[in-house]
Amino acid sequence: MTIRFGYWMPLGSGGMVISSIAQRTDWSLDYNIRLAQVAEDLGFDYGLAPARFIASHGWELQQEAVTCTAILAAQTKRLKLISAVHTGFWHPAMVAKMGATIDVYSKGRFAINILSAWFKEEFRAFGEPWLDHDERYRRSEEFIQVLKGLWTQKSLTFKGDFYRINEGWLKPRPISSPHPEIFQGGNSKAARRMAAKHSDWYFLNGNSVEGVKEQIDEVRALAKAEGRSVKFGLNGFVIQRDSEREALEQLEAIIAKADPKIVQSFADQVKNAGASTAEKIGMWANADFANLVQPNDGFKTRLFGPPEVIAERIRAYEAAGVDMMLCAFLNYTDELPAFGREVVPLLQDVGAEKLLETVEA
Repeated sequence: MTIRFGYWMPLGSGGMVISSIAQRTDWSLDYNIRLAQVAEDLGFDYGLAPARFIASHGWELQQEAVTCTAILAAQTKRLKLISAVHTGFWHPAMVAKMGATIDVYSKGRFAINILSAWFKEEFRAFGEPWLDHDERYRRSEEFIQVLKGLWTQKSLTFKGDFYRINEGWLKPRPISSPHPEIFQGGNSKAARRMAAKHSDWYFLNGNSVEGVKEQIDEVRALAKAEGRSVKFGLNGFVIQRDSEREALEQLEAIIAKADPKIVQSFADQVKNAGASTAEKIGMWANADFANLVQPNDGFKTRLFGPPEVIAERIRAYEAAGVDMMLCAFLNYTDELPAFGREVVPLLQDVGAEKLLETVEA
């Protein structure tokens, strides 16, 4: 299958880098509507609405994910819209009902990204209990079980450690079959086990081809032992320029204007989250200052240069098992359309043959 493409919706002020560099990116509703319409016209399959409640990496202002995807569903025709949801802030029955409503009205274009949470300060700020790392993932596993049950069964009774459903049902249920797609991220062993048992998609932070393949192979083996299969999405920050030199100069400029205090604060938060895992490995276990400037390690994927170079790099990740590239950009206004026009066609079935000829030559 040809690799799919998604993009991070810029729903927070400040764009997708912790830097004061000028950006042709906006977080307003009208801007995001136009962006979603352009994205689906140019071959993007998914838009991911991130969830944040207080600033953690330069997003002083941010909108709520499910609300935004509901609005965008009414303004698009093909794009599948992924709502990020923190399991610690929501009851799964409420999310199941909202998701079913969006799925029905959008004709099957709702999906959910389950967040088990790493940012303790958000929970402290709103007075919600902060569980140990692996307990947060156990809660998310139950959350998914309730979602699936309400989305697929006429009536659900569920008795878990975190949620109780005495006799619940939804009418109407989603039209997506067998249910809306369920995404998750996480780098810990608990996250990988959760993906293998319950999720449809596993998001990876940016990494080398070798690092991505190692993680995919592990999760794929765990899923196989459960009698399941999982698809994989990879985060990548795209700097598409006429030459690799120009792209790298742009990267250096972004990092040079990074805000050291905000980057360090973000680093402290994520390192503490990683240290709380049983294996002391979190999402940003090996991220240095430069890579923390793009909060999901997007620089590590190294999608830098002209279209042919970026396409070749993506092909290497596809060969490693990646099913979807989740893209972010500095200047969404012109860079997302340029990627859709100039890179995506190279990675579709017909374009792949031309790319292979170019590489071999």
